[in-house]
Order: sequence, then C-alpha cells, then structure tokens
Amino acid sequence: MGELVFIGLGLFDEKDITVKGLETARAADTVFAEFYTSSLRGTTPETLRLMVGKPIRVLSRKDLEQGSDVLEAARHGTVALLVPGDPMAATTHVELRLRANEEGIRTRIVHGPSIVSAAAGLLGLQSYKFGRATTVPFTDEKFRPVSPLEVIEENRARGLHTLVLLDLKEGGGFLTAPEAIQYLLDLAREKRSQAFTEDTLVCVLGQAGSDSPRIAAGRAGDIQKRNLGRPLHCLVIPGELHFMEKEALVKLAGAPKDL
Repeated sequence: MGELVFIGLGLFDEKDITVKGLETARAADTVFAEFYTSSLRGTTPETLRLMVGKPIRVLSRKDLEQGSDVLEAARHGTVALLVPGDPMAATTHVELRLRANEEGIRTRIVHGPSIVSAAAGLLGLQSYKFGRATTVPFTDEKFRPVSPLEVIEENRARGLHTLVLLDLKEGGGFLTAPEAIQYLLDLAREKRSQAFTEDTLVCVLGQAGSDSPRIAAGRAGDIQKRNLGRPLHCLVIPGELHFMEKEALVKLAGAPKDL
C-alpha cells in the first residue's frame, strides 16, 4: 500500500506552503489539488504546477467527495493532496482520510497556515476566547439557515468571539462581507434577536496571508458601507473583550474608541 499526504497550502499564494509541504509534494508520485473548500487568491494552479515541478490534477467537488481516483493512486504510490489553508478543516477531507485508513492506506498531514489562527492574530484577539465557528452560505428562497445567527448568539452569551467564514462557489463566486452582514441583520430582524444589530461590533478581514491584509472593525450598520478591499473576506464578531483586545481593535483595526 502507498500513502496519502494532505498538504496545507496556506492562506493566499503559492509561497504560503511550508518547506516540508513543498518537499513532500515534489517527492510524491501523484499530486492532486482542490480549491472548492477555499481559494488562494494570490496564485493560480499553473503557478503551483511550476513550483512543484510536476503535473497537478485539480479535483472538482464531485471528484473529491467520490475520492476513488485519489484512493486508487494511493494504493500504488505516494499521493499528495494540496488543500487551501490547513488540512482537515473540511469534513470532506476527514472522510477521505478515514476511507484511506479503512483500506490500509497510510495517511499523513503537513499543516499549513489557517484563517482560524490568522484572524485572531491579525486583530489582536486572544485565540482561546473564540467559540464555535460558523459559515454564512449563499442563500435563496428555499435555503435561509438560521444557524449562523444561533452560533453568534450562543458564543456571545458565553462571552466568546465568533469566526464567521463566508461561502464560495466552485468556479469562482464568493460571498462578500457586506452581503454577509446584511444577511445576519435581516435574519436577526426576522427572528427578533438582539444577537446581531446595526450597533453590533463587527471585524472584517480581507486578503489574509497577503503582504497587505485588510482589517477593519466597527458597528455593523457602518462597516458594511466601507470599502473593505478585495475578497476573500471573513468576519469576527467579538464577545467580551480584555482591555488589551480593546486596545488592539482600536489601534490595529480602527474600531470606535468608545466600543
């Protein structure tokens, strides 16, 4: 049996991969990549191919969920699966790893930078004060989940910060911070919830991992009107703030001094 190695690509471009990750990808017999769970806005698959020095097959969502091609290759050699961010953040990757394990295929993880730690670091918030994360998805008339608001409400009740990821579509579509904020405002009004109002403090991050990430903090009703820079975006809804966290949000993210 061979080996399946999940390699984290990091947050922004091809330079975010670790030295170990790059060496492992170059030594692999077969290299796959997927970009539907997240996206690297600062690079292209072709640039990654040139850096790794061998062909990279980009998997669709269907390819990855079926997993048959990846597992078949891993039965006969070493396979590298390149994943944006840090591997295992998506349940699809966990499921594939478990299937490989059941078939006797050895698995390994080479970690990469993650938005989970980067968001806290960029904003000056304490990572251990974050509660459960959530995602605002693309919605339509038949699909308007209340779970993002519920997670924010639960975390705020416990004094915890909430990382809110924003959905993206396979092929390039993405949800922006103003759209996500408006959805949360509308949902809170419908549910008569005070967990998210126009006065709620919201932090927005864009282009995390780049040389010039964009961070901003302000009241929801004000910040969605600002120029928040290019996506990908994510939100952080702070809970109770330590005095040093308050200072960091004011000085680093432009939060109101009276927050």
